Amino acid sequence: MKAIIKITWRTAIVAATLASGMAAAAYPDKPVRIVVPYPPGGASDTTARVLSEKLKEVTGGTFVVENRPGANGNIAAEMVAKSPADGYTLLMANVGPNAISQTIYPHLNYDVNKSFAPIGQTTTVPIVLVAGPKVKATDIKGLVAEVKANPGKYTFASAGNGSSNHLVGEMFKSGLKLDMMHVPYKGDGPAMTDVMAGQVSMMFTTAVAARPYITGGKLRLIAVASKKRVPAFPSAPTISETVLQGFDASSWGGIVAPAGTSPEVVKQLNAALVKVLAMPDVKEKLATLGAEVVASKPEEFAGYIKSETDKWGAVAKAANVVAE
Repeated sequence: MKAIIKITWRTAIVAATLASGMAAAAYPDKPVRIVVPYPPGGASDTTARVLSEKLKEVTGGTFVVENRPGANGNIAAEMVAKSPADGYTLLMANVGPNAISQTIYPHLNYDVNKSFAPIGQTTTVPIVLVAGPKVKATDIKGLVAEVKANPGKYTFASAGNGSSNHLVGEMFKSGLKLDMMHVPYKGDGPAMTDVMAGQVSMMFTTAVAARPYITGGKLRLIAVASKKRVPAFPSAPTISETVLQGFDASSWGGIVAPAGTSPEVVKQLNAALVKVLAMPDVKEKLATLGAEVVASKPEEFAGYIKSETDKWGAVAKAANVVAE
């Protein structure tokens, strides 16, 4: 009887130890950082903040947004790529640092396809062409005619050399054989400010960033760069349906973790993300910003990142774009 009691006691100790270890391994049991590669206020930041609040509700954990701007998003991407692969440091990925940078930065300290474990795409963010007072045209056909009639006179702004809106501008310029000069800025904000002031003619930017200035009458919406029209601006035609068939340029968002993150954590994060993105209030909030919910699986997001890397790599090479 004593031997049986002794074995039962030892078994209980082992079971308690295992249970304790399992509890300690529960994810997430400490704050999870979602690192945004841009300053507050843009599409990536706004989306990250909407998602972080809901992920708290779904997982019971704490998710905090941390802004790490710089180098077209590469500073944040490199930091996350080199972080412990434990699921507690995530990147709000987007087309710049997670696709374009692979081609235009010859000494990039991470690989967009190898340094991260994709969790899931979250949104597609339409890009729009907006113009300031320097442009007389009110529609895309008029703008193209105006630029062609005045070679070398018009300019387009971007958030920086090699940024996504720079490459969209180069694709537009090349496809229509327009003679325009690129004017790089340090971020969307300063670029849009100068477009509004008439210092620069026009700019491609996200519908999220441009919407308050369009509705406020400070920027003129010329056309949509994405293949589909934007629900937030239903009357605005696409470039593809008017002057350049097949033209398609969108920004996008998603969440990635450092490569090597366990499949279990990736699966858990993806399930939570998909659940959040299915919430009607989340869809409505993102739609009012001009973003469309995607909610993909990790393997689908990995394939999409690869295709975007190839697409924008070709545009960058054709325009001979190399980041400074």
